[in-house]
Amino acid sequence: MKILVTGGLGFIGSHTVVELQNEGFEVVVVDNLSNASIDVLDGIENITGKRPIFEEFDLRDKPKVKAFFQKHSDVAGVIHFAASKAVGESVEKPLLYYENNLGVLVYLLQELTKKENANFIFSSSCTVYGQADELPITENAPVKPAESPYGNTKQVGEEIIRDTCKVTPNVKAIALRYFNPIGAHSSGEIGELPLGVPQNLVPFITQAGIGLRDQLSVFGDDYPTADGTCIRDYIHVVDLAKAHVKALQRLLNGENDGNYEVFNLGTGTGSSVLEVIQSFERVSGQKLNYKVVGRREGDVVQAYADTAKANRVLGWKAESTLDEAMMSAWEWEKKVRR
Repeated sequence: MKILVTGGLGFIGSHTVVELQNEGFEVVVVDNLSNASIDVLDGIENITGKRPIFEEFDLRDKPKVKAFFQKHSDVAGVIHFAASKAVGESVEKPLLYYENNLGVLVYLLQELTKKENANFIFSSSCTVYGQADELPITENAPVKPAESPYGNTKQVGEEIIRDTCKVTPNVKAIALRYFNPIGAHSSGEIGELPLGVPQNLVPFITQAGIGLRDQLSVFGDDYPTADGTCIRDYIHVVDLAKAHVKALQRLLNGENDGNYEVFNLGTGTGSSVLEVIQSFERVSGQKLNYKVVGRREGDVVQAYADTAKANRVLGWKAESTLDEAMMSAWEWEKKVRR
């Protein structure tokens, strides 16, 4: 079966391509390389022994999206990662985020509605919950007004998919709301490689550890948590990738309840910023130079997942510990800086 992975050379996308190929799927990747490297194709091939089909174009180009689906009319499923994802940048450039994250989604769904049978996995986010009233966060937690344009694109994106599924029985979709992906493939062939200054905690930690960054900023230590820093649910990217494959197989096998479902993906455990720093120091044997600075706009205090539904329904569970994820991130960082 042929599966389209949009943004398939990015961090989560590339790991998902590996897991798909390991399961015997034929994968076609579309990526505009705005936040990824063409070298990732080599990494995927080195791990799996097979190079995915690759098409380089921007999914905001509607005629090209249309032409792609005419060329690859045998695509049986789509896993959609291609999106802008930096909270801070989205506050500064909201229109870019709405165009990239929502326009592209609409173009993809317009093509899928033409197919006799379409299966769609959407890369969503725990940001849709905002500051949740109860922890851990279940799928039934209320979706709160978004803290950023990025978060809003995930909320509205889910609404667009749900509304499409309501009136288009041939489109089946699963939205995966995940928490904080970290780590790298154990082979050291692929990992997180942000262009420019990292927007996420772990690559900033590893870059500070290797000497690429002078200092790590901890945004606030006066939150109502045990050590005063924000708490998140950090999930190993390979565990996350495997969940995408499970969700896709659920749709392909017709095991879904209704044609739109939502699952939380995480470890079910929260870790504070300082605990993540301590984990890195433990596995790397290095002390990090970090400084507490003021709070960052848009940050919620704590968020971690109730994963019972994904565990039970998808038959999936996160396997890796925080230390294992941090160790893989560190090994990857050392490799790319050699």
